[in-house]
Amino acid sequence: MTTVVLADDEALLRSALASLLPLEGDVTVLAEAEEGDGAVRAALEHHPDVLVIDLEMPGTDGLAALARLRRERPDQVVLMLTRHARPGVLRRALELGVQGFVSKSADPSHIASVIAALHEGRRWIDPDVSALAIIDDCPLTDRELDVLRETGHGYSVAEIAARLHLAEGTVRNYLSNAMGKTQSRSRHEAARHAREHDWL
Repeated sequence: MTTVVLADDEALLRSALASLLPLEGDVTVLAEAEEGDGAVRAALEHHPDVLVIDLEMPGTDGLAALARLRRERPDQVVLMLTRHARPGVLRRALELGVQGFVSKSADPSHIASVIAALHEGRRWIDPDVSALAIIDDCPLTDRELDVLRETGHGYSVAEIAARLHLAEGTVRNYLSNAMGKTQSRSRHEAARHAREHDWL
């Protein structure tokens, strides 16, 4: 029997999975969450074998939630669900130790089989998801992407520096480099350019 916590802001999909997964395999749903903070709380409280979490949720998204969870539960097995696996996002998820990546349009029986595989210590990335990871023409470094990601959340240079534990001058240098590479006139324009090209 594999225990899971389900986190997805789409109530209909979440309730459907909660109902169907036990029918498709030896899966017990311990708890459900509709956003990232709730997913972290549920995983810390219930200690599931596998956390099944949506990548894109309002507020704290799947990646941000996982980054927080890793600090307290570093060995948590994670299956991430997504509709749009952008190359930069997939790379970041793998850096955070996500063991599985499945399309949200996948059949519940497939999701159940992937959960079982992850519980056995294997990894799984759906072919349509991994294909997108190969198409990565991003000229920006990881740190440049980090500061653009924070910019996109509306943080100031000082706030970005504090959040990433960098000097403000270093943040300005990264932003300047990113603006040059994207031929943008502002850091916000550079962040928008990166999002539009699926680099974030």
